[in-house]
Amino acid sequence: MKLYTSWSQEKKHLVFAIILMIIYLSPLYILGENAHIRVHDNLDSNIAWYRTLKNSGKLFGSINSTVPQIINGLPRNAYGTEFSGIQWLNNLFPPMLAYSLAQTITRVFAFLGMYLLLKKHFVTSKENYLIRVWVSLAFALTPFWPSGMLSTLGMPLALWAFLNIRSGKYNWKDWLTLILLPFYSSFVLGFFFFLTFMGFLWLRDVIVKKKLNFVFFLSILLMTFVYLGIEYRLVYSLVIPTEPTSRNEFVSSTLGFWRTVRLVFKNYFLGHTHVLTLHTLVIVPLSFITIWTLRNKKRNLNEQRYYYLFFLNFLLSVWYAFWFYKGWKPLKEQYQLLNTFNFARFHFLRPLIIYMMFAVGGYLLWIKGKGWQKFVKICLAVQVIVMFCANDEIVYRVAGKPSFKQFYAINQFTEIEKYIGKPKNSYRVASIGIHPAIAQYNGFYTLDTYNNFYSLKYKHQFRKIIAPELAKSPLLENYFDHWGGRCYIFVAELGKKYEFKKDSDVRIHNLQLNLEEFKQMGGQYIFSAVPIDHPQRTGLDLKKIFDDKNSAWRIYLYEVK
Repeated sequence: MKLYTSWSQEKKHLVFAIILMIIYLSPLYILGENAHIRVHDNLDSNIAWYRTLKNSGKLFGSINSTVPQIINGLPRNAYGTEFSGIQWLNNLFPPMLAYSLAQTITRVFAFLGMYLLLKKHFVTSKENYLIRVWVSLAFALTPFWPSGMLSTLGMPLALWAFLNIRSGKYNWKDWLTLILLPFYSSFVLGFFFFLTFMGFLWLRDVIVKKKLNFVFFLSILLMTFVYLGIEYRLVYSLVIPTEPTSRNEFVSSTLGFWRTVRLVFKNYFLGHTHVLTLHTLVIVPLSFITIWTLRNKKRNLNEQRYYYLFFLNFLLSVWYAFWFYKGWKPLKEQYQLLNTFNFARFHFLRPLIIYMMFAVGGYLLWIKGKGWQKFVKICLAVQVIVMFCANDEIVYRVAGKPSFKQFYAINQFTEIEKYIGKPKNSYRVASIGIHPAIAQYNGFYTLDTYNNFYSLKYKHQFRKIIAPELAKSPLLENYFDHWGGRCYIFVAELGKKYEFKKDSDVRIHNLQLNLEEFKQMGGQYIFSAVPIDHPQRTGLDLKKIFDDKNSAWRIYLYEVK
């Protein structure tokens, strides 16, 4: 009877958790394009990329095809595989609905994966259902990088399947999980590092347990080969590069020793923008309290697991920070792959590790008695509250960020198109003070872009346009030359800020650009979010100012003379 009551209570909490998830996601569906969502590496890039690729008709373009709308021909491969679930969502649905569905799919499977993992392998007792349910909900509500899909939040589901196979207690569901997950996640943005970790786990079994476990090894190979098949464009670009790309000039090792040490602790306590876990307030204190309670004891299996998780979490922050230590520079200069591929991303395992640590630590405290149980309940509740307070609609509205509709300003850019009055493919544009993704989303052909994979020759050609401005700012010069992912019209007076809303009182006093090079590349118009003093001196002619109540921007349309 007690077990039945416990299971009934667990079901009630599961239903309540699902209701809370629906509430969390509801602003996306209720507000639609008036919703506020992440700008960085989202509105300023990926969402516009999906739309551009869809409109280009090059979803299934050949290996060597290009998308003509971007930088006079961006390689199709820069937009990733056509076998990605998020690509298909954006091909089947309007952008904001596709985004909402992607958020829903990711969070549902994140919850399911963590719940199954904890229930089967880490917090298995029926009495501890509160930990399973609420840790899973908190994990599912983390503000993950949207276009990553299940690249990090799918790791618990994958680990559940792998551990089932490793133990010999598996069925078709485990194998199906490993086959399907690659269609809704990224190899280079998460699962390369996870599968490497699985490889180390298999190797440990071989060395410590003297157990080959061929089936477990086969499962790791299976998922790896599925990823390689799906990401065939990436594989081709790495194995058979046609020309040097912007990634060849990446310089990632620039930090001195003490700045690196500071980055270790910044990452450990605060996390990283692409894998935010919001663990600082609750999980970090609980983790140290748990370690303190385990001191000077002979450890059981769960306590040993906790120690492994605790130290692995810190080790991943150390690895992340020291990847940027300048001591690596000679080795990275010798082996280009160490610069072009970001091996620091092993820290993308941290969301999985941190929330497993939260669950196991909560369990170890829970079994110490009623006082500790009350403490764990408070921690679970507060962590879920933290997640709700970090909802995009709250965070980005309070921060004054534009909504989806205000950001892309379709009506405003339609008016600009009508005013210019020529086919969009007959001229090229660039932007100042706003992201080029906005013009791209609205169908304009742009010389500027935000992409991490494009021709190095084009980067050097574009640099000639902004060379006079880069010469004024060592910060911008280093930013463009040693990264260059943002191939923007940088202006020294504006710095690295890309979003000047219509209420901004900023203006450019002394703009210096090589507009002859701009014209040679096909450039004819500049969309500026800020006014330019004495544009005639630069070789620009102000044609018209465009404003719209549904836009975050005031656009000054300049034509190159």
